[in-house]
Amino acid sequence: MGLRIQNNIAAFNSHRNLKTADAGLSKSLEKLSSGFRINKASDDAAGLSVSMRFRSQIKSLEQASRNASEANSMLQVAEGAGDQITNILQRMKELATQAASSNTGSTDRTNINSEIDSLENEISRIANSTKYAGSSLINGSFGGLSVSSAGNLTGANGITAIDVSNATAATSYGVTVSSVGSGAITLTDGTNTQTISLSALTGIETDTLDFSTFGVKITANSLVDSAGGFAASSLATTATSTSSFQVGYENNANNKITFSLADLTAGGLTANVDVSTLSGAQSALTTIDTALDTLADARATIGRTQNQFGFASANLSSTIENLSAAESVIRDADMAFETVSFTKNQILLQAGTSMLAQANQAPQSVLSLLG
Repeated sequence: MGLRIQNNIAAFNSHRNLKTADAGLSKSLEKLSSGFRINKASDDAAGLSVSMRFRSQIKSLEQASRNASEANSMLQVAEGAGDQITNILQRMKELATQAASSNTGSTDRTNINSEIDSLENEISRIANSTKYAGSSLINGSFGGLSVSSAGNLTGANGITAIDVSNATAATSYGVTVSSVGSGAITLTDGTNTQTISLSALTGIETDTLDFSTFGVKITANSLVDSAGGFAASSLATTATSTSSFQVGYENNANNKITFSLADLTAGGLTANVDVSTLSGAQSALTTIDTALDTLADARATIGRTQNQFGFASANLSSTIENLSAAESVIRDADMAFETVSFTKNQILLQAGTSMLAQANQAPQSVLSLLG
């Protein structure tokens, strides 16, 4: 090998290898300290993109799992209230059976009727006070629009609008119109529009229009009679109430669980039972039986929905686990491999430093030729 002093090729080579070992050592330190194989986009651009999508899905699914758990807790509150109302109705059935007997005197029936009135009030109290996060659950107002007798409209020719705000998850709305001439009623939610054509109605007509979005705007257009007067005497909306819970990371029906809770107030179940007379007591037996059937159906719905949320929660947990495992393979560092790499680069760095020192000493041998 020739001796040169202008260019120390051995030193250059040692320096290049030393830089490579130092970069490898720094990369291993970064991975070992963070626990991630991908710490910036340049480490693995495609892998980072896939990992970010997985992480977004996992976060959404974790929230969906919490949604399912909270919905289950909410339904458990409703179920507890339903159980108490069942006990009350069974007591009312017992009292009505006693009052329906001919050997029960009028004074006794009056006392029985007073107790039944108290029990009905207790049913309504329970239904109205059963709430979850401030929302009433079983008094008929949960989850949707509940509007009746929106207004009696009188006036001359023209356009009248009724806006119903803060409506949620209602799916059907009814319109009742009486004594109108030719014209139309248009219902729109801002996106979808449905129209009822009217022609000289002399009686009462009811139509139901379906919307799946939130909120309703009702517009009565030129409802006039033959004399030019405004002939709509009643325009009202009614709604069935449903609620939807997000149990997935996409906005579609497969990622939602929708259900409704019945009106379990006394008015919704027994409609003012009166057992002060023998005939009233006998009729009350049928009314209370019907109420018990209604309550049984409502509780069955709650139970089915709880089971549905339970299975959804279990599936979400499994999906989160599998997605987390897939994301880990892509993004997490293999700590055993990185430890081996760190040790190798550490040894190479020490050896490279020593060899660079030796290479830098090589040109000194030229001095012996000159001496």
